[in-house]
Amino acid sequence: MQSSEPLIVLASASPRRRELLAQIGVPHEVLPVDIDERRLAGESPRALVERLALEKALAGWERSGAQLPVLGSDTLVVVDDEVLGKPRDLVDARRMLGLLSGRAHQVLTAVALVKGPRSGLRLSESTVHFAPLSAEWIERYWATGEPADKAGGYAVQGLAATRIRRIEGSFSGIMGLPLFETTELLAEFGIDPTLNWQGNNG
Repeated sequence: MQSSEPLIVLASASPRRRELLAQIGVPHEVLPVDIDERRLAGESPRALVERLALEKALAGWERSGAQLPVLGSDTLVVVDDEVLGKPRDLVDARRMLGLLSGRAHQVLTAVALVKGPRSGLRLSESTVHFAPLSAEWIERYWATGEPADKAGGYAVQGLAATRIRRIEGSFSGIMGLPLFETTELLAEFGIDPTLNWQGNNG
């Protein structure tokens, strides 16, 4: 049975997460939420990303007033236990990309699904290996506008791919929504995206 009716609510304004849900055939509504994303004292990056994903889903459930499950997700770029958010300006982007240059770092993405008192949570952990990044490359990359709204100051699916030697883990997780873990979570709530798949590759 094929349907375009929303199956879930996405508690995020991220166009990348919308694209990834559409990629696997999950019709959804969008309800951005605003939560305090500051790291608590002594909180590990893993605990932080899991907490934020769940808090986003819970905030979306409280706001939506709907009966659909609400999906929340959060992505952190971590190097030397430092969590890198979105760069504030060119100076901040230089610092972040300088930290990532010529080495590996971790990307943690948690995804949570909430419906009433019920909730589920999954975590995707990946490693990204960057080649050395020259000051000139960083300047040119910043000028494209791509790094400005990305955790860690780069987009794995964008121009930064030209300096990524390899990744270990989930490409979609690095983008912001790990599709394997998301599909597992949806299945827990009785949602099967394959029912919406269509033969459109004739």
